[in-house]
Amino acid sequence: MADPRGFLTVTERVTQPKRPVPIRLMDYREVTERQAAGTLKSQAGRCMDCGVPFCHNGCPLGNLIPEFNDLVYKDRMDDAAARLLSTNNFPDLTGKLCPAPCEASCVLGINQPAVTIKQVEAELAEHLMDAGEFTPAPPARHTEFRVAIVGSGPAGLAAAQQLTRAGHTVAVYERDEAIGGLLRFGIPDFKLEKHVVDRRLEQMRAEGTIFRTGIEIGRDITWQQLRRDYDAVIVATGATVPRELPVPGRELDGVHHAMEFLVENNRVVAGLKPEHSIDAKGKHVVVLGGGDTGSDCIGTALRQGAASVTTLAIGKQPGTERSENHPWPMMPVLFEVQSSHEEGGTRSYLASTVDFVAGEGSKQNAVIGVTVAETEFVAGKRLPKPGTERVIKADLVLLALGFTGPEDSGLVEQVSTEFDNRGNVARDGYYMTNTDGVFAAGDSGRGQSLIVWAIAEGRACAASVDKYLMGSTTLPAPVAPTDRAISII
Repeated sequence: MADPRGFLTVTERVTQPKRPVPIRLMDYREVTERQAAGTLKSQAGRCMDCGVPFCHNGCPLGNLIPEFNDLVYKDRMDDAAARLLSTNNFPDLTGKLCPAPCEASCVLGINQPAVTIKQVEAELAEHLMDAGEFTPAPPARHTEFRVAIVGSGPAGLAAAQQLTRAGHTVAVYERDEAIGGLLRFGIPDFKLEKHVVDRRLEQMRAEGTIFRTGIEIGRDITWQQLRRDYDAVIVATGATVPRELPVPGRELDGVHHAMEFLVENNRVVAGLKPEHSIDAKGKHVVVLGGGDTGSDCIGTALRQGAASVTTLAIGKQPGTERSENHPWPMMPVLFEVQSSHEEGGTRSYLASTVDFVAGEGSKQNAVIGVTVAETEFVAGKRLPKPGTERVIKADLVLLALGFTGPEDSGLVEQVSTEFDNRGNVARDGYYMTNTDGVFAAGDSGRGQSLIVWAIAEGRACAASVDKYLMGSTTLPAPVAPTDRAISII
């Protein structure tokens, strides 16, 4: 193990430092900074090397967490990074974006703050970059098979890298003008600067992965054509259909889905010129939804110079400690203060949206406020309590209510691929859809989820595709679509 007494002598949990709020609000650079080597070592030394490391189960990728913590404590950073790369294609992404379910299941977390596993992972990724170790790993041999992957988010990229390294010819199709999917245009730069994505794409191109942008499958190229031209196809388009809020006034100008706002701003930050840009400067912004997307809206609106930002959540404010409904080692629902919450704005809970208020005269088609009421629970439903209505001033309303599933994009009509009763692409225990040779990985098959699940499913789907093409595979398959581990022989 690392330090046998580390968890006894170092009881304080120390995470990575952040740039001061007034400074970081002036730009879109990443909020977090590097952690000092000595601090990282002492934090890794808190790992107990448990007899049963529940963090393995908490991590969908099955990262060898006690092993790389031990190696970090012993100053063997190269070996620790190698352990991490053996299970995770993109620790540079998960180290920044994953909510760390591994930490929720850390045994030390029963009666102390959990080990800073995510921070160790992030620093190992930075160590690899500093050492120039994001070197290409092209296959020793090539097969005769060709694989098309539709979608270039974390699931698609993980599957592409695994299959390319297995020797197949892999082409990734992306309908946007640049590769990365949600990583590129959905996540603000203050959480993930895009040079992090670019250096990974450079590595993958050198390994042989082909990227084709500005092509929408189902419209520019049909699914039938794609299936005919390739030996296997992976649907990794993500869950991009936003959840709607059918209340009066939804059609008013100034009411937008969160991704409309975030995507266009990311394009502006990247130096591109979007057709439309939603600007929060000088406006009173109301964000509906208290999750990660809502937090991203807060940080972006504040950087644009919003006059005020108010977040409304329909449910109760979560507690600061585990509830009886989320015992260890389950992932608890806790009151979370993300970097954007530190920067400003207010949050209101038990707030049900009644309607959006229109202005008068020249503003009769524009939103000027949101009517909210206290949430009450009736027969298991959350409803607005009569008599508690109030109006919050709003020039811009952003709906960050999550996503209901993937877009059809012609899958049903063109190749008869079925969707399940949750609106996701239906698949069997090995990621295969009902259409022979067509597979589904990531949010398109499991619904809106975490980046770590997307990468895990991309790796596992790649193993299923490799077995489908070759008859057997040596690629690892960390998870099955049923959330149970599988072994492919």
